[in-house]
Amino acid sequence: MADYSNAGATIQENVSLKSFNTFGINVYSRYFVEVDSEPALLSALRFADDNMLPKLFLGGGSNILFTQDFSGIVIKLDLKGASEEIINEEEVLITAKAGENWHQFVTYCLERDYGGLENLSLIPGNVGTSPMQNIGAYGVEIKDTFYSCKALNLETRETEIFTAERCAFGYRESFFKKEGKGKYVILEVTFRLSTKNHHIKTTYGAIKTELEAAGVEVPTIQQVSKAVINIRQSKLPDPQVTGNAGSFFKNPVISTKHYESLAKEFPAMPSYPAQDGVKVPAGWLIEQCGWKGKQIGHVASHPLQALVIINATGEATGKEVYDFSEKIIESVNATFGITLEREVNIM
Repeated sequence: MADYSNAGATIQENVSLKSFNTFGINVYSRYFVEVDSEPALLSALRFADDNMLPKLFLGGGSNILFTQDFSGIVIKLDLKGASEEIINEEEVLITAKAGENWHQFVTYCLERDYGGLENLSLIPGNVGTSPMQNIGAYGVEIKDTFYSCKALNLETRETEIFTAERCAFGYRESFFKKEGKGKYVILEVTFRLSTKNHHIKTTYGAIKTELEAAGVEVPTIQQVSKAVINIRQSKLPDPQVTGNAGSFFKNPVISTKHYESLAKEFPAMPSYPAQDGVKVPAGWLIEQCGWKGKQIGHVASHPLQALVIINATGEATGKEVYDFSEKIIESVNATFGITLEREVNIM
């Protein structure tokens, strides 16, 4: 075997991925490498090419469900670092490498009083995967503050800059999940954040209620972040304690006609306006079908948030989690005529 370690790419064989995915699924990868620089990444890619191996890029492992061993090479992206550029009196461009933990990056911005990401506090995962699915929470999405990202073209091995327009962001979607899937790896992401006169968003979800309970009338971005963290911790399991990948399903967007028909039968059904119709909370749909807190074998729907599927015993296989999710999809479809779409990537 050729030596690929001179660029920092030390190739390991037959490595368990249990500690590298938040579901805690114990599968193995034939080869595994952690890269902390672009030269190390290129070295790992050469190894994959020389051995004709399929490649899987892994960030925080928070949005993936392994259902079997991986026969290729897992490349864990550990590129770290952040930089900033003041562009005017009210805005800053801040760039973070792909391997930076997302919540730690949000905290870094809040410590400097940079606004725009506070509603996205405590979302699991790394910065590099945030544009891929246009992560969002409490009325805010990545596209709202996204400026650009640098990505490596896996065919040409050249880096390219992607603007927001080129990323073609949609609800939990982007170019990287569609036409660009498997063709690029994101190296760093740049956000355009406010330095003063922050645009506070508190109307979505329970943020306003949480702030009122804390006696906060005119919140700072730090107080909004704290409210979001309190809400998430009150109803979402810590993946370091109970294996999960956060929200397992996307909130479906249905036609206005479909919604009006369902609203007659289910008048308590919550809804939110969406670009292509009406968004309905997947968690509510799942709960109405009796899945909240339900457990089958090693897998369960979380008792406080039906949208989250958990590795209840720590011994679940990926197939068991997948099969559990399939039963939920079938149940919701039979009751509401709505087909839920998984937010988690299945491997």
